[in-house]
Amino acid sequence: MNKKTGLGFHGETSWRCSCGGELAPHKVAAFYLGNRFEIELPACSQCGFILVPESLAVGKMLEVEKILEDK
Repeated sequence: MNKKTGLGFHGETSWRCSCGGELAPHKVAAFYLGNRFEIELPACSQCGFILVPESLAVGKMLEVEKILEDK
């Protein structure tokens, strides 16, 4: 987990990708509102698909958006 943003994926998940590959934590670059963030998210080891958890998409990113608007 990124200590500055509090965003990331931690722990194990039993979910698998639709291609059959396992999801494992990978560091990815996310671009949002013209800003780049390095975060850890579950990604498929076979096809590279990245899972963005709902809590991140509608929760944490909303917090980030509000912080960026205040700048």
